[in-house]
Amino acid sequence: MSDPDAPALGRWLTAHLPGPDGPPGLTRIGGGQSNPTWFVDWGAHRLVLRKKPGGPILPGAHAMEREYRVLRALESTAVPVPRALWLEEDAGVLGTPFYVMERLEGRVFDDAALPGVDPAQRGAMYMDVARTLARLHAVRPDAVGLGDYGRPGNYFARQIARWTRQYAAAEMPRIAALDRLVDWLPAHMPPDDGATAIAHGDFRIGNMMFHPTEPRVIAVLDWELSTLGHPLADLGYCVMPWHSAPDEYGGLKGTDWRTAGIPERDAFVAEYMAEAARLGHPTAPLRPFHIAFAMFRFAVIFVGIAERARAGSAASAEAASLGPLAERFAIRACEVIDTETGGEGSA
Repeated sequence: MSDPDAPALGRWLTAHLPGPDGPPGLTRIGGGQSNPTWFVDWGAHRLVLRKKPGGPILPGAHAMEREYRVLRALESTAVPVPRALWLEEDAGVLGTPFYVMERLEGRVFDDAALPGVDPAQRGAMYMDVARTLARLHAVRPDAVGLGDYGRPGNYFARQIARWTRQYAAAEMPRIAALDRLVDWLPAHMPPDDGATAIAHGDFRIGNMMFHPTEPRVIAVLDWELSTLGHPLADLGYCVMPWHSAPDEYGGLKGTDWRTAGIPERDAFVAEYMAEAARLGHPTAPLRPFHIAFAMFRFAVIFVGIAERARAGSAASAEAASLGPLAERFAIRACEVIDTETGGEGSA
């Protein structure tokens, strides 16, 4: 994907933030498969631009306006987020809607193994991710103006139906493991307990920015998939690295992650549960259903990436090679079902 029109962006920025004569400097930030993102150097100002991709996209995807809204809503909470500055919904400026936020300095890791980090810090970083997720779920949506950010209740039934429709609409060969999940998940849903929280939707190591030297999260990034949802959907998604391999979006399976200082999955979950209880928002236990659901949803997201790559509108040059991950994550979900429930047992 080509860079935005720098002179046009410079004219737009001038109306919001006086800066230098001439266009801003743009540096593409790699790694994202959805909304393309750039560092923007505008005089003394260091900014970040996130932009909806061009070309055909799945219905409801790349919701820049929602991303901007949730960032603004969370500014005054205990959830660390970058400060969102301006939203531009007029596609005529840069070809698609976009927003600009502050640039923070920190560490971002695509690999859940946290390469290059001292083993003593890795455990602390993981535990802070767990606590950060619990703090997000403790925010009352109506208290920050997000009471209408999604539909409360019946979350898993609605989500399974939504992602099943997206999978069905894809013009690609069927995936046997995904077809199995389409049948298994609705049949093994836990009873709806009505729990509703602000759900990030993509809460994983790759979307955390850590302090440059300290083992703590300073920003949660990429809120495109956020909504009102069930907290265990986020938690099930966040533990996927323990069930996926390094070549499956940077997972841990098959590596010596214990020696590297990374905690056990159950210890991570316990840290989340302890923080949630401390904040007065205890939640039900995490079940294999929640992990399988998270992997099913992630698999369908990769179906969308493959579709965009085929249409020539994907945000990353790697998108075509990531298409096979749809099947890989569906298979991993089935492994969770088979090893933790006996295949057709309780969720």
